[in-house]
Amino acid sequence: MKILTRLAIVAALAFAPAAARADLKAIEAAAKKEGELTWYVAHYTSEGAEDLGRGFTEMTGIKVNVVRTTAQVAYQRLLQDIKNNQTVCDVFSSTDVGHYVRLKAEGRFEKYVPEAESKISETFREIDPDGFYNTTSAGLVLLTYNSSKVKPEDAPKKWTDLLDIKWKGKVSVGHPGFSGYVGTWVLTMKKLYGWSYFEKLEKNKPQIGRSINDTVTALVAGERLVAAGADGSTLFSAARGNPLATSYPTDGSVLIIAPSAILKGSKHPNAAKLFMEFLYSIEASKINAKHFAVPLRPEVPAPPGAKPIGEVKTIRPTIAEIDKGIPEVIEQWRDTFGN
Repeated sequence: MKILTRLAIVAALAFAPAAARADLKAIEAAAKKEGELTWYVAHYTSEGAEDLGRGFTEMTGIKVNVVRTTAQVAYQRLLQDIKNNQTVCDVFSSTDVGHYVRLKAEGRFEKYVPEAESKISETFREIDPDGFYNTTSAGLVLLTYNSSKVKPEDAPKKWTDLLDIKWKGKVSVGHPGFSGYVGTWVLTMKKLYGWSYFEKLEKNKPQIGRSINDTVTALVAGERLVAAGADGSTLFSAARGNPLATSYPTDGSVLIIAPSAILKGSKHPNAAKLFMEFLYSIEASKINAKHFAVPLRPEVPAPPGAKPIGEVKTIRPTIAEIDKGIPEVIEQWRDTFGN
């Protein structure tokens, strides 16, 4: 696999413009001298992030120090580094796009557009027209349920179904103060139905975790029966034999497009650039699909049990709405749910 992947990279470089070939070769040589990089990442499950790190190391010999946390924890860690004038993180990967808007405005990112950007699906290109951050992950927030306790015909079909009294004490959700996925979902529900949606949800006494992936644990344990969950972690757990299933809401699955960026002043800038190139490779998309994330490369099919993204009704706030709205809904959430 390593040899085939290396051949694929060589072939890609062969068809790139001469100047780009020279630049990428120089970046790779310098990256190998740097030898490592540190990746603050909220994308993927922990297993998926570690697998991507290993894949890059196997391909290049460059070590990836994977620091997998929720989006808000990753952001606070980075802000603490900045406050202490420390340069630890090389590549920052949050699921809250608002983080990038703020950090870009402060001049914290190195401008870099991967050479392979033109090869990913068009939906995911040019999230930042200025090239300071680039889409490296995508997924959905949808309805999930314990398939051993809930029949498909009885499972929720739209987001407002979670407000039905029959699900009182049986709903699991994450927390927008920790998870970028959850923050984007909360903002989208507010946009669709107003904050009264969550005032009604509170009456159903949902179990509130931190990460959106905590909903998987709650459903598998039978502590809750239905959830606002992530497609990737739910399908990954189901493939391991756990009683989980997904339901694509008729009012729209929430599409999460999550970027990555290189920190200005990074200790390993060339390793970071090479890693960004890797995240756009077919090999990385195959790893993502193995962990039931949405592959960015159109050559890689959707994971087993998942609908191709083009067949799903999706909804998504704008970047401006996310930047302004997530901090607001975090405060509203705490007022309503008390945590």
